Amino acid sequence: MYTIKQAASRSGVTIQLLRAWERRYGVVEPARTQAGYRLYDEEAIDRLRVMRRLIDSGWTPSTAARHIHDMDAAAIGELLAEMPARPELVGQPDRETAGALGEAFVSSAAALDEPGFEAVLDDMFMRGSFEQVASGLVMPALVALGEGWQEGRLDVAAEHAAAGAVQRRLGAAFMAAGRPIDESNVVLVGLPPGARHDLGALAFATALRRRGVTVRYLGADLPLQDWLDAAVRTSAAAVVIGVVIASDVDPAERVAHAVRAANPRLIIAFGGRAAADVDLSAAEPAMVLPDDLVGAVDAMRAALDGQPERYARLRGGSKKGSGTTVAAARPRRPSTVHSSSTRDPGSS
Repeated sequence: MYTIKQAASRSGVTIQLLRAWERRYGVVEPARTQAGYRLYDEEAIDRLRVMRRLIDSGWTPSTAARHIHDMDAAAIGELLAEMPARPELVGQPDRETAGALGEAFVSSAAALDEPGFEAVLDDMFMRGSFEQVASGLVMPALVALGEGWQEGRLDVAAEHAAAGAVQRRLGAAFMAAGRPIDESNVVLVGLPPGARHDLGALAFATALRRRGVTVRYLGADLPLQDWLDAAVRTSAAAVVIGVVIASDVDPAERVAHAVRAANPRLIIAFGGRAAADVDLSAAEPAMVLPDDLVGAVDAMRAALDGQPERYARLRGGSKKGSGTTVAAARPRRPSTVHSSSTRDPGSS
């Protein structure tokens, strides 16, 4: 028997999502200890895994739940054995849905209605795979949150409370992704000194970990020397530097230059709204990751496999320098909340 934390980790979902599926759809019915704590058996874990994989492949949560309800343990086991571990994503949430959920998220944040914005996040994370939800719903909602702050609809306390809720969800998803058996090819993901908007970077790190890559997430505002020390201690194969706003560009270049000088064989990649402004010649060869979350993960996997040309294109010369560098379309906001603000209420 497993606790709810263990069940969430083994099935690849967050604790919040597990509770939501249990409450709303009755996908599992855990036993209870005398103290009232949930306990889940192997059949429950299998049901949760099937639910996650059906949703990953494009099923709606309600349809997937009805399908699972009609199956016994043997049928669940057979279906699980036939299903791919990482199915291809099907579609993205439509703009109307994303807009409505984003507005509900901002409105509840403005009122400091924590149950309200937590409920919106519950709704978001029930609508698809992590990758679909993160790129199609959560990141647009964070952009709307930043715009709401710029327009004076909400204050710093509201923005921080809502962004903190998102960070907790992403952190839980990162932990639920588990640790690969093979700890080689470590990828470091973080932001350079002074850069603080790290939610997109955390989403990327989570998606990469879900694809079986060993990720060390280093967070925001990481000093240059700590980048170098982390690369040495982990024998890292790659570093991904988040570049979200214009002021992140110069420190990102300094990190890349120092890392490249310390290890000529290290894979260096940039991601973020301002990544296209980075002088790639400072760390040649270097990559700018693709715009979408899944594409960015695919690009990093290809680079680790020694095939960066599958997802990158050669660009002759960089914006500030010269030479041929490996580059591609820039990734979607490896961190977000404020899009073009000249004042900054703090880390998101």
